[in-house]
Amino acid sequence: MRQKLSIGQYILLAVLFAMLVLAVMWAAFVWNTGENVMDKHGWIALGLGTFFSLLVGCGLMALMFFSSRSGHDDAADPFRKRDESER
Repeated sequence: MRQKLSIGQYILLAVLFAMLVLAVMWAAFVWNTGENVMDKHGWIALGLGTFFSLLVGCGLMALMFFSSRSGHDDAADPFRKRDESER
């Protein structure tokens, strides 16, 4: 079942889309100025930062999935329906 969007939601989407377009235009402008050139140390730092950010992100996602499957998070869920045998 599909819900219709209200006028406020259309305005919000238009504003967000305009912000996205402006951000892309600004990024393209800054990229093409060519005033700042990154040397090899900058590229190494960019590569290492990207690698370790992905490593930490993937590690945290793996921990979340393992924790979810192990059952340790069940006790902290206040909306979970309890069985009569658990009381």
